[in-house]
Amino acid sequence: MSDQVTMKVWRGDTDGGGFHEFAVEAREGEVVLDVIHRIQATQANDLAVRWNCKAGKCGSCSAEINGLPRLMCMTRMSTFEPGQPITVAPMKTFPVMKDLVTDVSFNFEMAKRIPAFSPRPPDADGKRRMAQRDVERSQEFRKCIECFLCQNVCHVIRDHEENKQHFAGPRFLMRITELEMHPLDTGDRIPLAREELGIPYCNITKCCTEVCPEHIHITDNALIPLKERVVDHYFDPIVWLGRKIRRKG
Repeated sequence: MSDQVTMKVWRGDTDGGGFHEFAVEAREGEVVLDVIHRIQATQANDLAVRWNCKAGKCGSCSAEINGLPRLMCMTRMSTFEPGQPITVAPMKTFPVMKDLVTDVSFNFEMAKRIPAFSPRPPDADGKRRMAQRDVERSQEFRKCIECFLCQNVCHVIRDHEENKQHFAGPRFLMRITELEMHPLDTGDRIPLAREELGIPYCNITKCCTEVCPEHIHITDNALIPLKERVVDHYFDPIVWLGRKIRRKG
């Protein structure tokens, strides 16, 4: 069983572009990426599209489908109304390289700015121990596949190019939270989160949570707790006094 669908695919490069219409066959059980591959194979051999696993785990095939940030490999064709044209566009927040491929190097540069996990010395028996509840608390964040859909939809950088140098975005603020919550880590990334990576810019609209294909509660479980830690660090008088005493010691 197959149907003819109209796909409006954005084509262009750094100099600009626009949507091109393709009438193409869509078969039962297919996802958007299948149809994009059929267009590439039969009508537009030079169509650029980034993908790898086709299983929702590599995060490579991020795009905006009918205006919504999604993974092409996880968006079933059966979710669209019969006869409805389907638009496929590159992520808006990052510069277009060609067609559906964007330059996401901004994210890799932000990742470099976050100090790595720095564990405390092992116990006397050579082991390090942590409670199971601490393992489970940060395990959610490790589900991230770095599709960068949360980065793409965050209006702090999506609508304000000038903010990119000051705001790491939800994916990397979540990474800081993961490290700060780790009971074995000895690093202090709270000043970095506040002064360089822009946690105050986040106004917790939950748009990042809504598009996450791994259903990570980015806002509630990462960004809000990180904001609370920043407030405690800078404005809680007891915490401030404790830091002063430790410095004198």
